[in-house]
Amino acid sequence: MIAYGRQSLGTTRRRPLQMMNGVFHKSEWMDSGQEAGLAPTVFLAEQPPDCDLEPHFHRQNQFQLFMHGSGSLGPDTVRSVTVHYAGAYTGYGPLKSGADGLKYFTIRSAFDTGIIPATQAREKMVRGPKRHAQAFVGEPWGLDRLTALTQIEQETVLVAKAGLGAVVMRLPPLALATSPPLEGSPGQFIFVLSGSGHIGTEELQAWESAFVPAADGAAEMRAGSGGAQIIALHIPDTAPEYLQV
Repeated sequence: MIAYGRQSLGTTRRRPLQMMNGVFHKSEWMDSGQEAGLAPTVFLAEQPPDCDLEPHFHRQNQFQLFMHGSGSLGPDTVRSVTVHYAGAYTGYGPLKSGADGLKYFTIRSAFDTGIIPATQAREKMVRGPKRHAQAFVGEPWGLDRLTALTQIEQETVLVAKAGLGAVVMRLPPLALATSPPLEGSPGQFIFVLSGSGHIGTEELQAWESAFVPAADGAAEMRAGSGGAQIIALHIPDTAPEYLQV
């Protein structure tokens, strides 16, 4: 069953979070509950200007999609649009925002209880595979460039391997794109970066998303009248070492 990440939900679910170095805001765009197993979630984090988020890790695999502002993640620059992947129990950071702050989506196929500071690694880290990847996608295309397209363009930004991959597609108006499932992944998140399009029964606008389980087969999206730029994020299965934690 397809799950959708909608701005309308995020607007009603936006709340402040007092962190060590400032007040963040968190908006739930996709919420599938807290049950064990497959529970796709997407939330938008708004990090205030000139703020550091300490090095940390999570219990679940996750993507981050940076959609506004600029800053750094460890030694690397992040800006619109950067995609970052960190596997379960893989440390990353610090995440530092610049003068305009940072806005980024956090994307998981399973519910997670929140950050674990690196200072707690000795007591809470679990042995198992560690995995990290990052790529710069570029600014979202404007409608003038999308409507000028005559065929679908596709760009691999994270090469598919062991259930992890990311592909950007740019669709002319009303074009149909298909993104097959990836072996080793429970499903894929499709984000609209610009333009609009339909997945399943729903129309998605810029920054809205859908999660298509691998069991449903390929994800299909038809661009709207102004075309669409999308990114397909394949998230890996949880490593066996972490299933019983």
